[in-house]
Amino acid sequence: MSTDLSFIALSALNLSCIYALLALGVSIVFASLGLVNMAHGFSFATAGYGAWLVASYLSSNPWLVMAGGLAVGALCGLLICAIAFIPLHEKPNFVMRGMVATLAINLLGIQGLQTAFGPSARSLPPLFGAGAWGGIPADKAGTIACALLLMGLTLLWMTRSRMGLQVRAMMQNPEGAALVGIGVRRTALLVMAVTGGLAGMAAVLLSQTYFVSPYAGTTPLVKGLIVALAGGLGSVPGAVAAAVLVGVIEALTGALLGGQYVLITQFLFIIAVLLLRPRGLGGLLDHTRE
Repeated sequence: MSTDLSFIALSALNLSCIYALLALGVSIVFASLGLVNMAHGFSFATAGYGAWLVASYLSSNPWLVMAGGLAVGALCGLLICAIAFIPLHEKPNFVMRGMVATLAINLLGIQGLQTAFGPSARSLPPLFGAGAWGGIPADKAGTIACALLLMGLTLLWMTRSRMGLQVRAMMQNPEGAALVGIGVRRTALLVMAVTGGLAGMAAVLLSQTYFVSPYAGTTPLVKGLIVALAGGLGSVPGAVAAAVLVGVIEALTGALLGGQYVLITQFLFIIAVLLLRPRGLGGLLDHTRE
């Protein structure tokens, strides 16, 4: 029983870290730009192929593979910003227009990946070895360590750096930030690059368990949205708290009921959260977006 509990706890922590990376991206983009990024899954899948290309044709060095995935994810974020945010952010009904535009990018991007690479799944080499770190399987230990490090660096950047403070100003009061000279487009490019990089790292880390494929970003996109909605769109602490809860629910459901019930329990969780707390676990007040 103790072995089962330790396995469930480790799986929950592993999943929570990956979902937190995805949900942070969704929440930061919405809080600062007012954009629901439905193309986050495209960034995820494309970054997985970027890491695979690095591993296949350049080097299987884990740091280079992770850097390749992170860089491709950031480039995808810049592309999404150039197509879906910059031309639309001053238009009426921007939230709906942006959601439709990013969804279109996601669908077209998936078809592009399938045309370029085919439907066959690809695998990344083991990035963290095949052994164990202190009794923890190397793949899970490496995933947890890298995800926590990247989340810590992201939060540190947002709270300590000048550009991070500008992003936080946009999150708290977009109009006031614009009045004091914070460039919306420049900040948007930075936000989309950073959040795309987070999706790219999540893709590389999750590919230690699952394969790289054109549709690899679909389920992570759904999970990221579940976590971001449960945490409260725009709330970074809420997204982290929801990621932990969703990871625990998925690990418990998979161990006790079976993997086919995972999405059911997660959607029941988000329904319960939104019924009891409509703004999510840590949602921002409505007037901060008005």
